[in-house]
Amino acid sequence: MHQLRQWNNYGLILLTVSVFIVASFAARGQESAVSLTGVIDFHAHAGPDSRPRSLNDFEAVRRASQAGMRGVVLKNHFTMTADRAALAMTQVSDLEVFGGVALNRAVGGINPEAVRQMVAFAGGRGKVVWLPTFDAEFYVTRAGGSDPYVRIVANGEPVPELLEVFELVAEHDLVLAMGHSSPEEVLLLIPIAINMGVEQILVTHVFGQDANLQQMRRMAALDAVMELDWLAAYSGNVSIENYVDAISAIGAENFLISSDFGQAGNPDHATGMTAFIQALREAGLTASQIDQMARTNPARLLGL
Repeated sequence: MHQLRQWNNYGLILLTVSVFIVASFAARGQESAVSLTGVIDFHAHAGPDSRPRSLNDFEAVRRASQAGMRGVVLKNHFTMTADRAALAMTQVSDLEVFGGVALNRAVGGINPEAVRQMVAFAGGRGKVVWLPTFDAEFYVTRAGGSDPYVRIVANGEPVPELLEVFELVAEHDLVLAMGHSSPEEVLLLIPIAINMGVEQILVTHVFGQDANLQQMRRMAALDAVMELDWLAAYSGNVSIENYVDAISAIGAENFLISSDFGQAGNPDHATGMTAFIQALREAGLTASQIDQMARTNPARLLGL
């Protein structure tokens, strides 16, 4: 009987230890899980498009909503997305969807009327004006291309139409995104835009535009937010360590993170944001730094 009691006690101890171990691992799993609650993806491509996309606008916002995200910004290089964002909003009840216009040749280049019409569209979802992307002079000429391009600076000055665009961005409290402009163009234009009343400025995937750390510091000093995109890291064009070094040197308050996903064959945007956050966490960034870049800064730009 005494031995039986001992074995029962041993069994109870083993059971208690086992439960504790299982609970500890479960708790660790919960702590390591990435939550997308409150996260905003500022760079989401979707179809229909003239380039192959992995999912359409409706599918993109539904998946973002299911993942618990707060918002997405639909981006297209060749057509306005304010109207598409308004339609996509009808598919979800708990997700903010915004759009904008990229001032490439398809919309007339630096065309103030394209901006006027965007903000006039019903639904009020037009929020971002991107300077030229695939048609940017820097983007076309950097690779030695000979395609036509849209010039934003001539003889060291912004082209006249661009000043009118800045006026409209300021008047309607829009986000001015710098597109695929060179770092030198960005640093020339930001002070001019600020002097004209533009308050929200985003430097589009700053690493993709070849900005060095000194130039990034100058952009941050001008209160511009710089975008870090997961696509570049996912594709191997930049390392997470490069991102972390810049964040550590300049401060998370000066950056936002986005997926730039939507290409055929790539995962959906929510999956991309999850992987990005996990990679930054594993590289040593704190929850507070990630929260600043994934939630606070994009929300501030969008006025949420």
